[in-house]
Amino acid sequence: MNEGTVVAPEDRVLDLFQGVRLTPTQRRIAHCLVQHGPAVAYLSAAEVAELAGVSQPSVTRFAIALGHDGYPALRRRLRELTVGSAGGRGDAGNELQQAVRAEIGNLDRLAGQLADRDRIAETGRLLAASRPLPVLGLRAAAPLAAYFAYFAAKVHPDVRVLDDGGSLLTDRLEQAAAAGARALLAFVLPRYPRETLDALRDARDAGLTVVAITDSPVSPAAEHADVVLPAAVGAQLVFDLHTAPMTLAMVLLQAICDAAPADTQRRLEAFEASAARRQLFLG
Repeated sequence: MNEGTVVAPEDRVLDLFQGVRLTPTQRRIAHCLVQHGPAVAYLSAAEVAELAGVSQPSVTRFAIALGHDGYPALRRRLRELTVGSAGGRGDAGNELQQAVRAEIGNLDRLAGQLADRDRIAETGRLLAASRPLPVLGLRAAAPLAAYFAYFAAKVHPDVRVLDDGGSLLTDRLEQAAAAGARALLAFVLPRYPRETLDALRDARDAGLTVVAITDSPVSPAAEHADVVLPAAVGAQLVFDLHTAPMTLAMVLLQAICDAAPADTQRRLEAFEASAARRQLFLG
């Protein structure tokens, strides 16, 4: 992040989990702590367990796994990390301005994550080499999958959008694998449809490497993905804002283009020639 940038409370909480190998149950607890923000720092272990859908001993074991003597010590640490975050700056503006400024913060955090260019480049090479390339997005994530696929189809020979659930989804995943697919790109956003997580399991069973763009490194998708690319979702309005996930999708598409620049240029030139011949655009 830029010098002087205020670190968001959720990022400070996420730092607690860095370098710790969490079990699926512990990942659910971690996700609960991030999702519920400062309020969770005042809950008992039993209340956190109920909120996360786990047992109370699991919460205690989670605290110990993070290096604390027990849950009370972890709760004190959470309070230290989130103190003062429930309020806001006096000049933050009205609730609409605050929502937009929160999105600016989400984009700033994403920019910081992209300092590791090698990871994005490696993921781009993986997706570029997958022929076909299935792109999964169900419910609220369907428009993001379609948006990514629209542009990806201009530089990749076979992009397959998977935006319908049901039993046919597994069929289409298996068909893609049989046709030579090596990877799946999945958009997994709150409220995390159960059928999306089932599809990630099916994709791995079919031998695909799962790349997930999701809202948090401890989201439910992390349990079923080989590569997790987090981009925070804005939750200040009635419906979520997906500015950062959409930006990350385009950054990843840039990495796909960079993985095969000659092929990318050839395909783009062919499209432009076709578009001019058919007079597709006015400008």
